[in-house]
Amino acid sequence: MSSRLDRIDLKILRLLQNNGRLSNAELAGTVAISPATCHRRTQRLFEDGFIAAVRAMVAPKKVAKGTLVMVGVVLDRSTPESFAIFEQAITKLKFVLDCHLVAGDFDYFLKIRVGDMEDFNRIHGEQLIALPGVRQTRTFFVMKEVVDNAPLEF
Repeated sequence: MSSRLDRIDLKILRLLQNNGRLSNAELAGTVAISPATCHRRTQRLFEDGFIAAVRAMVAPKKVAKGTLVMVGVVLDRSTPESFAIFEQAITKLKFVLDCHLVAGDFDYFLKIRVGDMEDFNRIHGEQLIALPGVRQTRTFFVMKEVVDNAPLEF
């Protein structure tokens, strides 16, 4: 962790991570600094990249995306070029929430939200297996989300 972060910065990060809707006044009061100082510190945390973004966590079921699917992807070649081509293509698929290059039996793991199994079957057949370099996919339907998007511990 950066030596530029003091205990107040860390407290601001923890508080905002748990509730991104805190007002500057609420945040300043909780960490016992003036609102102006709190605003400067928070802006610096954004500028220095400690806070990447602030956004709402939408309830998937409320927007008909209640089915979570993890997909392991194996490419036909493990070369920097094939990885780059795949990565460029996968970023265009808006139903893919996360894509991670991994070590082990798969090259990538994808996190996908869909309405139901029929919806996934359609996008799998029309888009996933058509991605450049894809040799094999293995699909895992999530039965229960035990921990999802937990706050970072620091």
